[in-house]
Amino acid sequence: MSMPPSRSGSLWFRYASPAAFYPLAGRMIPWFAAAAALLAAAGLYVGFAIAPTDWQQGESYRIIFIHVPAAWMAMFTYLVLAFWCALSLAFNTRLSAMMAQALAPTGAMFAFVALWTGAFWGRPTWGAYWVWDARLTSTLILLFLYLGFMALRASIDDPRRADRAAAVLALVGVVNVPIIYFSVRWWNTLHQGSTISMTAAPKMAQTMLLAMLLMALAAWAYTIAVALHRVRSIMLEREALSGWVGELCKDERAAPTPAGEERR
Repeated sequence: MSMPPSRSGSLWFRYASPAAFYPLAGRMIPWFAAAAALLAAAGLYVGFAIAPTDWQQGESYRIIFIHVPAAWMAMFTYLVLAFWCALSLAFNTRLSAMMAQALAPTGAMFAFVALWTGAFWGRPTWGAYWVWDARLTSTLILLFLYLGFMALRASIDDPRRADRAAAVLALVGVVNVPIIYFSVRWWNTLHQGSTISMTAAPKMAQTMLLAMLLMALAAWAYTIAVALHRVRSIMLEREALSGWVGELCKDERAAPTPAGEERR
């Protein structure tokens, strides 16, 4: 006798449809956006006003509270992007490809911020804005992978062909993420080792660690909010001829106009 599908499985298949995921994303965006703003405000306050001055690097070390979370999110976002690309290739799901497309600009932004803040941190620490360090170079390659992903998608007119081509590029490039993470162990580099490790005690004061974690959570919440907002726009663009988009437009036109405003 066959078993009925689980509730979690039915929800997965239900929200795999753009028509069902669109309103859900709209409800989640304000919550994640508010969480990102609150966490970022708390993290910046703790990091720049409460955390003590580093005995070796002085005040310049405080850029770590922006640099490290940005670097983390650049790598993590690429892994999530590659995951959605794998689902898109394996199951030919429209939403998976849209989610990957929505994540790419935010991941590229975090990779750029990580490189930019790293350069300003490197100047007083190493005496140079840029060195061809293994971690810096592999992070630069990550930025190029994001840009290549977006450029490849934009260069192909057929959305389905663009999805497949960009997904293959993303999956090939995912090998760069562990190279970034382990580069300070595999090669003799100027870049310092990991400050936070899952297998060792933190190498920083508790207030510094708190600020770092708050900023990392803020970056995570921001990424979700922005990706959900962007994927809604992608859905409307790519599903413009679908019935659910037409119904959505009818509902918006039928919505009452606030007093004193004219409907365009």
